[in-house]
Amino acid sequence: MSHLKIKWTKSFIGCPEDQRATVRSLGFKRLYQEKTVKNTPEIRGMVKKVIHLVTVLEDAR
Repeated sequence: MSHLKIKWTKSFIGCPEDQRATVRSLGFKRLYQEKTVKNTPEIRGMVKKVIHLVTVLEDAR
């Protein structure tokens, strides 16, 4: 299964609470933190919701 490398690049100040919760549920605790997660439909949906706050890179594992 492929993975996604996601980096939190913009602050969520002024964003709705559901977008804040989505960023937190992706596993981020600090701005500019990077995470590698499985490329599943659920994760892609979460990323789509906060795409304006994160940067996504395809990670070939």
